[in-house]
Amino acid sequence: MGEKLPALSVVMPLYNKEHEVGRAIQSVLAQTFADYELLVVDDGSTDKGPDVVAAWNDPRIRMIRQNNGGVSAARNRGIAEARADLVAFLDADDEWLPEFLETIIRLREKFPLCRVFATSYMICYMGQPPRLAILRGGFPAGTSEGRLLDYFQTATFSDPPITSSAVAVDKKSIIEINGFPVGIIAGEDLLTWARLAVRFDIAYCASPLARFYAPQQMSDRPPRIPQQPDQVAQSLSEILDIVPLETQQSLKEYLALWHRMRAVVFIMLNRGIDARLEIRNASSYIGMNTRLQVLNIISKFPGTLPSRTQHLASKILHMIRSF
Repeated sequence: MGEKLPALSVVMPLYNKEHEVGRAIQSVLAQTFADYELLVVDDGSTDKGPDVVAAWNDPRIRMIRQNNGGVSAARNRGIAEARADLVAFLDADDEWLPEFLETIIRLREKFPLCRVFATSYMICYMGQPPRLAILRGGFPAGTSEGRLLDYFQTATFSDPPITSSAVAVDKKSIIEINGFPVGIIAGEDLLTWARLAVRFDIAYCASPLARFYAPQQMSDRPPRIPQQPDQVAQSLSEILDIVPLETQQSLKEYLALWHRMRAVVFIMLNRGIDARLEIRNASSYIGMNTRLQVLNIISKFPGTLPSRTQHLASKILHMIRSF
């Protein structure tokens, strides 16, 4: 008889998280569902994070080392090495509640036609109490679990319904979309969920069973310059050609949101011309609505933004995890 394979593989990319990775691993080991393997992909760390991982004496933990290639390359390596046909993801600075994997398995059994399984999550900012991710709509009212009815509509008017630390995907399905896109510095996970959403059904649990620890730079440091060319927008616009007609409008609103987020970043960087280009791109999908008009006006006044606008920008930026 061959070696028994785990029911689920957990992929954890690791890069310079020596102070957080122990918390993440402990949250995996504390799961009420225990038939898994944990693949920690060390993406060329220069700190003692790999030593922290090596100190755990659990046969389910396997560390894979590679040269630094970015988070997408690390996740893709983990997918390739996974022995189970269901792959869950957890970033090294986040954590799960004990029932997370048990819930994922239940979703898979309850919704066998789905290929993506996710739960809600808590957003944790340093020095602030955690808050529940906002999920508007998603599945029929009065239910806490179900199939997401329109991923793009939910993603446009809510916090991101899927985050990279609260999701599991059928291995064959994520390989079918070529995994996570390499070379994108912000929004690579957002694009991955979009590519999955247009091809496969998503089962979702509204209970917050993961904690996402927002990077400090989201609110305390200047944002990075948005990547040019905008590969995320280019790839999302290509999806328009394959989504059903009834979903096209939701995807257009989602594309407009992406451009609006980039406009906010450019405004924070006092790059009004670039911001107005993003505003025009957004309006090409949904027209020049009131929100875009306000951003357009703000973009013409360089200098320090009002604090309320800065707060809005910080909230928006948590959707682009790599900033």
